Amino acid sequence: MKYLMGIDNGGTFSKAALFDEDGKQISVASVPTVTITPKPGYTERDMEELWRVNAKAVRQAIEKSGIDPAQIAGVSFSGHGKGLYLVGADGTPAYNGILSTDARAWEYVEKWAADGTKDKVYEKSFQEILACQPVSILAWLRDNEPEVLERTKYIFAVKDYIRYKLTGEAYAEYTDFSGGNLINLTTHDYDCELLGYFGLEGVYGKLPPLKYAADICGYVTDEASKVTGLPAGIPAAAGMFDVNACGIASGLSDGEQMCMIAGTWSINEFISKEPVTNGTVALNSMFCIPGYYLIEESSPTSAGNMEWFIRNLMSYEKEEAKQKGGSVYDITNQWVEEIEPQDNNLIFLPFLNGSNEDALAKGTFVGLTAYHNKRYMLRAVYEGIVFSHYTHVRKLLVNREKPKSIRLSGGAANSDVWVQIFADVLQIPVDVIEDKEIGAQGAAIAAGIAAGIYKDYKTAIERTVKISKTIMPRQEYKEIYEEKYETYREVIKGLSPVWKRFKN
Repeated sequence: MKYLMGIDNGGTFSKAALFDEDGKQISVASVPTVTITPKPGYTERDMEELWRVNAKAVRQAIEKSGIDPAQIAGVSFSGHGKGLYLVGADGTPAYNGILSTDARAWEYVEKWAADGTKDKVYEKSFQEILACQPVSILAWLRDNEPEVLERTKYIFAVKDYIRYKLTGEAYAEYTDFSGGNLINLTTHDYDCELLGYFGLEGVYGKLPPLKYAADICGYVTDEASKVTGLPAGIPAAAGMFDVNACGIASGLSDGEQMCMIAGTWSINEFISKEPVTNGTVALNSMFCIPGYYLIEESSPTSAGNMEWFIRNLMSYEKEEAKQKGGSVYDITNQWVEEIEPQDNNLIFLPFLNGSNEDALAKGTFVGLTAYHNKRYMLRAVYEGIVFSHYTHVRKLLVNREKPKSIRLSGGAANSDVWVQIFADVLQIPVDVIEDKEIGAQGAAIAAGIAAGIYKDYKTAIERTVKISKTIMPRQEYKEIYEEKYETYREVIKGLSPVWKRFKN
């Protein structure tokens, strides 16, 4: 039996997981990453510390597994999309890593929308421009800290940086870079004219060679082996944007399926042989299966909002649950289940980390009275997050038939109560993927293809992906949630004129 290592870097944790050839998760290690917030709207991380955290997670996963490291056949990566990780000519970071929740470049998005740049860009990339995309952040650095770009040799996504540290070889990868407005989606290559629309012609030579997700991009070096415990010389596959990794590990292999990931980001997606170019969806990018495009609607508006609620408003309950040997999530699920949706008129906008409505929108409770307590507020948080997903799904369904079911993964998938709300709002059955680190599993699948264990993605999916349950929608809740969603939309509309007052 051979084993595959998947390394996944999200918004708050670095994770490493080992899987056997049948997709069984043997071990996982999760190490928190520190977010640096030097100013409102800025989210960064120390890249050297990030590498140490990744090495620690890999070592711990191997130690927990009890297997002989020599049985590990390959390694690959997934990571948050967008953001920016820059490396200098000496191989050290040229700046702090910038996360996908960073909003410092929001003014560039507004400027490019006003001066027609947005329309010209869309003709080449089939994407809207986001403040967190590499092009926006690079433009901000060009104008505010030009010395950073001068000392930069390589422009990476987060997973590319970790792969670089493991192999010493510099590559970019299609799923990440095509999702960052850096690639012409017609030619599938870098495009100087596209970069010129952003005033970024000068960075062309800093873009590494492009690889597909399952391509071998070097081998684990002796130095990296010593700090991670991975065998020196095993192949490192390029890896993929975590949205692709979660999609693959959810069984997303043809145009019939749809999936959602409810983590820090609200990810909603399907794949197609052709991009959607009518402007009704925000993002088209190249999928990890060659020949397919990922049609995506996403925003940082999902389960990360609930983590904020627990961290700031449920410290007592969290400690109490710990002392009793339970989980705070048992409490949150019980609270939410005890309140019927029609009995709670609170509306929560899940914009604590960003928005799918306005770059400056903020998290908000509307309708609070002295009657309400944390339980009602939490119910509103669960529902507000689902409503944000629903907003995205409605846009996607303009361009395709309603699926027979939607596959859900991420933190929310661990709560039957929450999954039921998804099903009731969407009025579509929700398939829950077997509970494991699916971002890391998607990466491990790429590693398996690179190592010759799987012939292709379809073969790998048939062997490794398992659905644990399906939650059916309840028709009697349809009108209740339709009315609540309409109120949610009206609150967003009503608050839209005031967000600029909160830009600092």
